[in-house]
Amino acid sequence: MFDYDMIVIGSGPGGQKAAIAAAKLGRTVAVIDRPDRLGGVSLHTGTIPSKTLREAVLYLTGLTQRDLYGQSYRLKENITVTDLTARTEHVVGREVDVIRSQLSRNHVALLAGTARFEDEHTLVLEEPEGEGRTLTAEHIVIATGTRPARPSTVEFDGRTILDSDNVLHLERVPRSMAIVGAGVIGMEYASMFAALGSKVTVVEQRPGMLDFCDAEVVESLKYHLRDLAVTFRFGETVSAVERHTNGTLTVLASGKKIPADAVMYSAGRQGLTDGLALEKAGLGADKRGRIAVDEHYRTSVPHIYAVGDVIGFPALAATSMEQGRAAAYHACGEPVHPMHDLQPIGIYTIPEISFIGRTEAQLTEECVPFEVGMSRYRELARGQIIGDSHGMLKLLVSPQDRKLLGVHCFGTGATELIHIGQTVMGCGGTVDYLVDAVFNYPTLAESYKVAALDATNRIRQIDRLGG
Repeated sequence: MFDYDMIVIGSGPGGQKAAIAAAKLGRTVAVIDRPDRLGGVSLHTGTIPSKTLREAVLYLTGLTQRDLYGQSYRLKENITVTDLTARTEHVVGREVDVIRSQLSRNHVALLAGTARFEDEHTLVLEEPEGEGRTLTAEHIVIATGTRPARPSTVEFDGRTILDSDNVLHLERVPRSMAIVGAGVIGMEYASMFAALGSKVTVVEQRPGMLDFCDAEVVESLKYHLRDLAVTFRFGETVSAVERHTNGTLTVLASGKKIPADAVMYSAGRQGLTDGLALEKAGLGADKRGRIAVDEHYRTSVPHIYAVGDVIGFPALAATSMEQGRAAAYHACGEPVHPMHDLQPIGIYTIPEISFIGRTEAQLTEECVPFEVGMSRYRELARGQIIGDSHGMLKLLVSPQDRKLLGVHCFGTGATELIHIGQTVMGCGGTVDYLVDAVFNYPTLAESYKVAALDATNRIRQIDRLGG
């Protein structure tokens, strides 16, 4: 009756996992994406290239070694864009091969082109060369991802006025840069360019940045970035961006003017749904191009699913993968557990941030009692070995049942370390497990034991006083 049991539009993390999960359940599956975009936005302009760029920056600048070898230490004096992108191109190329191989060995058909709906079961495949052809499927998964949102008042040229996609294709490392928006993407690039020696100014209309993170961690990041000569302009809005022969001028509503070689806008993301002709399938999207779904990732048309960034928050590659798998299982009638509420957040600033659970501010607002256990990298042997004097791990512990309420990490390996806390929390463990556990020495993981001992000592003091 149908050409395929399932067609997935988009080959990013969510699309890949949906296709492979359905194929492993014995369904006939096809994935549609542009031939130069296998792996989606995540692989070509988002997660993978930006994180690879970060590794290149850390390696070439020698930034993490300066506590050991002096503030003037650099592996390479004049770092070029070619130096930075060589590693990115290598990683992206290898990842494309891996994805192609995974789809192939699971017998997922990879169809080159773009898709739009003809009706709720029919898609028109527009191939790079040739006329469009129709394909039908019992189930369709929309995993088209997002693109950077661009204010209509700003004239982007991709060279001096950029979004987060263009920034990967700069002709040279700018001596100065204005970054508009202090969200996750804005702060990741702000820290990278500051590490390269660019004079960075961050403009944010809100009174602060990363307000969903632990306040102490955010303050630590701010202190570290100011040490790299980053200037923050909070509570400011941009009224105009002027392009001049020798640079740009960002004019703020307050009258301030910021001269810079380049301006990067980080103004959120827009769902890639404009070309899908959603209305022909009885679907629609909001003004941000996002598609509404239920708890099973079904749209308002039950056999059409949507996963990944195109459905909005949390818009992370990790959650997109799980959404894709869950959607495919549901479509195939396979039992699937709902995604766990405990999801780690990773922010690849320099140093990196990662956390799981609630913050001190959230617990205070909810009137939930807690105690804090702290461990600082500079007090760990491994912290001294790697030269990280800024890092820290914070545990928020319930004094009543001794369970972990939140784990917040700042510093080298934060996005890896967080999974220890995630496991303890997910399995319903207590701080006592971390106190009694033996960790390899010297490691950063030992910070859990130090922080756990700190928390239990505080709880013991309260208990002694009859608290």
